[in-house]
Amino acid sequence: MNRKFKISALLIVGLFLCISIKGQNIAVKTNLLYDATATINAGVEFGLTEKLTFDISGNYNDWNMSGGKQWKHWLVQPEVRYWFCNKFIGHFIGFHIHGGEFNIGNLENDIKFLGTDFSKLSDKRYQGWFAGAGVAYGYSLVLSRHWNLEFELGFGYSYARYDCFPCAVCGEKLDSGGHHYVGPTKGAVNLIYVF
Repeated sequence: MNRKFKISALLIVGLFLCISIKGQNIAVKTNLLYDATATINAGVEFGLTEKLTFDISGNYNDWNMSGGKQWKHWLVQPEVRYWFCNKFIGHFIGFHIHGGEFNIGNLENDIKFLGTDFSKLSDKRYQGWFAGAGVAYGYSLVLSRHWNLEFELGFGYSYARYDCFPCAVCGEKLDSGGHHYVGPTKGAVNLIYVF
């Protein structure tokens, strides 16, 4: 995952360097929900027209957890947004795609949600990749001239390919497979600085 982190970091740095091109049409953001889980994340949003923007965010988590728990992943999620008023203000709908990799296991739970049994993560480790798309609704609350607080919830589809292992740090591969998921694909409470 170290190589993927470097590639993701270069992508995010490259996007931040683009900020000087048209400052009045750019916003940078962090998702406070990801921040709460110690997931490194950043996003940039570019104004395309008065009511259309392009948003791209990246997330990365490679921390070791106590008790053999594993929740490592990276994710990139570009989105095109249509604003009902003006860009960066009020209500919007978005159309996003997403993709990334994961290495998750030993997370004790009994959660079953929309046909996905997350309790399988309690005693096995899953490692693989995922990709999908979805639609989202959001609202950006203006706090001051440059600061916004944005709320967004997305729903869509993801397909994951994975290898299954008996525990977080050991064992031969038990199985390989795929999984189709339909449900929430995006959740954000973004703190935004608008240039």
